[in-house]
Amino acid sequence: MVRVNVISFSYRKGIPIDVSGHGGGFVFDCRFIENPGLIDSLKGYTGKDEQIKDFFKNDPEMDLFLKQTLKIILSAIEKYKQRKYSNLSVAYGCTGGRHRSVYATEWIAAQLAVSEDLHISIIHSELSL
Repeated sequence: MVRVNVISFSYRKGIPIDVSGHGGGFVFDCRFIENPGLIDSLKGYTGKDEQIKDFFKNDPEMDLFLKQTLKIILSAIEKYKQRKYSNLSVAYGCTGGRHRSVYATEWIAAQLAVSEDLHISIIHSELSL
């Protein structure tokens, strides 16, 4: 079984350290995608709220970005299984770590959760403060 830690973070505070002992993984930068945190009516929400989910469901850039990163992650997971590796870290970062990265983390984790041979952990660095 492969444990996949999916993490959202703020680039202002730096890339998260992989604590699994594996020493690495993927870091994806969401900052090129439109930031709903700059829209007054959406500032107070996070990527877990329906208002932000609705915002990104209509964003073709986010959709393409997530589908492309999912392909990379799934490919790595297959190799990890073949090589009997046990931990993969996947991190999504944005400016504040509350909107784009949280939405991406939740979406990716939901896609991976359909696989019974993966253990998915979600960490939202900026939401747990």
